[in-house]
Amino acid sequence: MSKKRKKNKSGKSGNIHHKLKDRITALLNRHIHNTYSPKQITKKLGFRRKDYNRAIPEVLAQLEKEGKITRVGNGNYKSAREPDFITGRVDHVNPRFAYIIPEGDQEQDDIYVKSTDLKYAMDGDIVRVMTSPKKHGLHPEGKVVEIVERGRTTLVGRIEISPRYAFVIPDNRKIHQDIFIRLDDTLQAKHNDKVILEVTEWPASDKSPEGKVTKILGQAGNHDAEIHSIMAEFDLPFEFPDNVTRAAEKISEDFPDKEVKKRKDFREVLTFTIDPEDAKDFDDALSFRVLENGHYEVGIHIADVTHYVLPGSELEKEAYRRATSVYLVDRTIPMLPEKLSNELCSLRPREDKMTFAAVFELDDNGKIHKEWFGRTIIHSDHRYSYEEAQAGLESGLGTHASELNILNSIAKNLRKKRFQHGAVNFETTEVKFKLDENGKPLGVIPKVRKDAHKLIEEFMLLANKRVATFVYNMKQGKDHNTFVYRTHDYPDPEKVDSFANFAKKFGHQLKTDEKAISNSLNALMAEIEGKPEENVLQQLAIRAMAKAKYTTKEMGHFGLAFEHYTHFTSPIRRYPDMMVHRLLQHYLDGGKSADAESYEKKCEHSSDQEKRAADAERASVKYKQVEFMSNVGDKVFNGIISGVTEWGIFVEIVETKCEGMVRLVDLQDDYYEFDEKNYRVIGRSNKRIFTLGDEVFVRVTGTDIDRRTIDLEFAAKEEALI
Repeated sequence: MSKKRKKNKSGKSGNIHHKLKDRITALLNRHIHNTYSPKQITKKLGFRRKDYNRAIPEVLAQLEKEGKITRVGNGNYKSAREPDFITGRVDHVNPRFAYIIPEGDQEQDDIYVKSTDLKYAMDGDIVRVMTSPKKHGLHPEGKVVEIVERGRTTLVGRIEISPRYAFVIPDNRKIHQDIFIRLDDTLQAKHNDKVILEVTEWPASDKSPEGKVTKILGQAGNHDAEIHSIMAEFDLPFEFPDNVTRAAEKISEDFPDKEVKKRKDFREVLTFTIDPEDAKDFDDALSFRVLENGHYEVGIHIADVTHYVLPGSELEKEAYRRATSVYLVDRTIPMLPEKLSNELCSLRPREDKMTFAAVFELDDNGKIHKEWFGRTIIHSDHRYSYEEAQAGLESGLGTHASELNILNSIAKNLRKKRFQHGAVNFETTEVKFKLDENGKPLGVIPKVRKDAHKLIEEFMLLANKRVATFVYNMKQGKDHNTFVYRTHDYPDPEKVDSFANFAKKFGHQLKTDEKAISNSLNALMAEIEGKPEENVLQQLAIRAMAKAKYTTKEMGHFGLAFEHYTHFTSPIRRYPDMMVHRLLQHYLDGGKSADAESYEKKCEHSSDQEKRAADAERASVKYKQVEFMSNVGDKVFNGIISGVTEWGIFVEIVETKCEGMVRLVDLQDDYYEFDEKNYRVIGRSNKRIFTLGDEVFVRVTGTDIDRRTIDLEFAAKEEALI
C-alpha cells in the first residue's frame, strides 16, 4: 500500500510542476519587461500552500534551463520571450482606451491599448507598440513604447477664457484633453470663439498639452465658423494660392486648328450631359447615334483636363496636393481653380470642348462590337438635370426622350450582366439638407437613386472597365504597362464569417466561400429590403468588405466583379483620373512603361486624400444633423440600433437618418455589459438585451455642436403615438 501511495504522490508532484510551468511562463510573458522574485511570483499566482512554495523555485530553475525564462543579477526572473513590436496610428476612441491601427502591410489586428499605457500619445500619432499575449475581447493588448511621429500639430476647437488663462476644447472627439492657452497667446479671441491653435508643448505627466491660437474662425454655433472649423480640422484649403489662380487665369480659351486636327470631331453628333440640378462642373458627356448596321455608337466623353494642366506646372502641383474635390453640405472645395473646373473644362451646353473619350459600338444587349480610345472635340446639345432626364424616361416625352430610353435599355442590360457576374449590390441611403440663406437646416432629405442616375453610372463603369482592360492587354506576358487601377480586394474571411453568424441571428443565411459570396450577399440584400434590420445588416456587410484604393498593382475589383478597373471619368475632381489620362495617351503614342514606384506613391497619396475628404464630408453632414435635431423638442422617434460599444448604444432615427447614442451609464434599471462578439449589451440582473437591428423608440436629451453628438434616451412605444 505504502509503495502505491508513494507512486501517486510522485505523479501528483509531476502534475503540479507541469501546471506551474504553464502558469509561471504565462505570467512572465504577460509582463514581459518586469522582473519578479520567487516570493513575488508565488504571491502573483495567489498560492498559499507550502508544497507550491517549495515547488516554485524548482520549476523556475527548470524553466531557466529550458531557456523559457531568464535569471537577472538580483536573483529575480523575467520572460525570455522577445517582445513583438508593431508600428501604427493611434485611434483614441474614448477616454479609457485606444486602438492602434497597424501601418502599411503589417499582417496584424488592431491593438487595444489602455489610455494609461499610451505614453501620452494623442489620436493620429504614429507610435511603436509592444504587444502582449493578453486579449481584450477580440483584440490583442499592447503598450506604447515610443511616439514615432506626431499626427497633427494644429487643432480646432472652442476657446473658454478665464481671468488668468484659457483652454481650448478640441472639436475632434478623439482628443480627450483640453489644450492650455496662455492669455498672451489667444490673439484676443472672445469666450466661445472657434479657433485654430498650434500645439507648442505635448502632454506629459499631470500636464495638459499647451498651444497658441493662430486663427479665429468666429463664434461657436455660427454656420460659417462651424464649417470653417471642419475644414481646418481636416486640413482642407480655404482658397487657392495666388500663383495657382494666376496660372489658371493665363490659360487661353482658344482652340488652335493644329490641336483640333489631332482629335476625332464629334461636334455634329448628338451629345448631352446629365448631372445634379445644382452642378457647376460637368466632366462627362454622352454622345449617341444609330449606325447603318442597327447598332449604336455611344461615346463617353470626359473633360480633357490634362490638355490644360501640364506636368510640373503650378496647377499640376496643387491638383496633386489636393488630389480630390471635397463636397461639404454647403460648398465644394474644388481640386482645380474655377477657371478650369467651372469654365474651360466644364462640358457646358452649346460650347465646343476638348475631351478624352471611350467610344463603343454596342447592340441592344450592351455587347461591345468595337471600341476606340482617344482625344475628341464635342459640342453638347443639351444639359439635363437628373430630374429632367428621369421625367423623359418615365413619360417618353421631351428633348431626345427616345435616345434616352435606348441608352437606358442598354444600361439596364449592362447592369444585369454585372450582377450575373457577381457584382455586389449595396444601395446605401445618403442624405442632403434643405438650408435657408443662413445655412440653417430646414429639413433632411434622403437621396433617391433612379434610372437616370443608374444610366450614367453604367456607362461610366463601362468606360472605366474597358480603359483598364485595354491598357492591361496592350502588352502580353508578365510585364504589363504600369497603370493606375482602382482595386477592391476580396473581403477578410474572418470578418465575413462574423457577419454571416450575425445575419443568422435574424434568420438569414450567407454562403461565405469565395466563389459564392457575391451572389449570396446580393440575395441577402434583396431578402432584407424593407425590413427593420436592412440598414444595420447593410452597414455591417460594408464594414466586412475591404476598402477600395488606388494602386499600380492589378488586383481586380471584387464589388464590381471586374478583372480590371480604373477611374477615367472624373478628372475635374479626382487626380487619379488625370494620371490615367496621361498614361493612356502615353501608351497610345507608343510610349514605354512608366515608372511604377513613383506612380504607386501617387496612388497612396490619392487614397489617403480620398479618405480625408470622405471623413470631412461625413463630419459636415453630422454637424447639420446635430443642428437639425437640436430643434425637434420632446418628440419621440422610431429608431434602429445601429451600433453597440462599451459605453453606449447607437440608434439611427428612421425619419431623419440621424444617429445618436444612449449612454449605458444613463440606463438606470440595471448594470449593462458589452458583448462584443455578439454585437449586443446585456443587463447583468434583468438579462434585458439590446442588439444591432433592434427597433426602439427614443427622444433627444441633448446635442453638442462642437463634438457633433446627439444624446438620446429610450422611450416607450406608446409615447410615439401621442
